[in-house]
Amino acid sequence: MMIWGLNVVAVKYLVEHFPPVMMQSLRIGIAGLCAISILYFLKDLRKLTKREWGLTALAAFFGQIGHHSMLAIGLVETTASKASLILGLIPLTTAIFAMIFLGDRLTKLRFTGILSGFTGVTFVVLNPAEGVAGISQGDMYIFIAMVSQVISFIIIKVATKTLSSRQLTGIMLLIGSAGLFLLSFFFEPGSLGKMSNTNQTVWIVFFSSAVIATGLGHIMYNAAIQKIGAGQTAVFNNFIPLFALIGSFFLLGEPIYLSQLIGFLFIVCGVLLGTGYIEQIWIDRKRKKTRANPVENTYYD
Repeated sequence: MMIWGLNVVAVKYLVEHFPPVMMQSLRIGIAGLCAISILYFLKDLRKLTKREWGLTALAAFFGQIGHHSMLAIGLVETTASKASLILGLIPLTTAIFAMIFLGDRLTKLRFTGILSGFTGVTFVVLNPAEGVAGISQGDMYIFIAMVSQVISFIIIKVATKTLSSRQLTGIMLLIGSAGLFLLSFFFEPGSLGKMSNTNQTVWIVFFSSAVIATGLGHIMYNAAIQKIGAGQTAVFNNFIPLFALIGSFFLLGEPIYLSQLIGFLFIVCGVLLGTGYIEQIWIDRKRKKTRANPVENTYYD
């Protein structure tokens, strides 16, 4: 989460020096090659079934092509701090999708959490002086990127029932890179020739973002999804806005407004309630108490 939080800052820095979609294509392609190379030497590659190819391609479409293209384009027109807070809705949106498509229960606590989370985003994107007019097109792109990432997480959970999360990650990155490369010719004609920046710092940030954040970061995260599930893993996304806010303040000099901090608190509360995290803790404690005092609890029940 720390790596991904700082990566939002890195991508914001990179889109100021490179064409966004082409930059994302090459960055993700490098990450994919590194991931596949590591898996080859670890002998952790195998032939995929048709079903696995289909799920992997679908996850790449939403998680790489959709998410990263919208993220890069959005960061051209909005700040890293606002983007990170909107991306903080990922756990809550994952919970909502699970209710719609997987039949999860909508309890009072979860409904309260959903309201809290989206109230937090309102604080983040609305400028007190401008109101609704303060919402930029970049904010909308980031919101679409967030939803696209959530869809990919649901697909990844299904795919990793039979496929190694590490191999899935590597193939997803390569498919996503190819897709973004093709998209760049439509959105950014001649963009490949504009990737010749000679600033050494820019290239250090570029390769660090590609290898560490996108390559290793996705391998770690998808491995976590495989072990503890999409819902529990998504709870940790709360840390991304925190690290991104700190990074954008110290590294990019972006101001942090009181409304953003208030929004951050609403989003965190919303995620903890909306994902059922607090509710599950309460249920687990009640079960432990019942097991510890079976006679007493039976009497009072």
